[in-house]
Amino acid sequence: MRSDCKHYETRTYATGDTVRKCNLDLAPEAPWRCPAHCGGFAKRLVDVDWQRGTLVTPPTPPEPESLGDGSIGALLDEVEEIVNAATPAALADIAKDNDRSSRKKWFRFGRER
Repeated sequence: MRSDCKHYETRTYATGDTVRKCNLDLAPEAPWRCPAHCGGFAKRLVDVDWQRGTLVTPPTPPEPESLGDGSIGALLDEVEEIVNAATPAALADIAKDNDRSSRKKWFRFGRER
């Protein structure tokens, strides 16, 4: 991926797992490559003269053979559709739980008077 793009982000977790992604979701073959002529590319300017320490992001794993045939992007699109379909129900459950817990507090408050 183009790590010199301001929309590129990498994060390494305590488990050693590393995430490399495009914040605009324009790189369907992340973490290996961005589109050839990405319309969202913007040169990163903030860290031009920064010096990197010894904590270095692990190297990107080797590209899979299926990269470039569109199967990875299609798989990620399917996963995104599944997550997007489940999100409204999950948010509704959370809102319902929050409403119940806030009502209980008010009833409890009213009884204490």
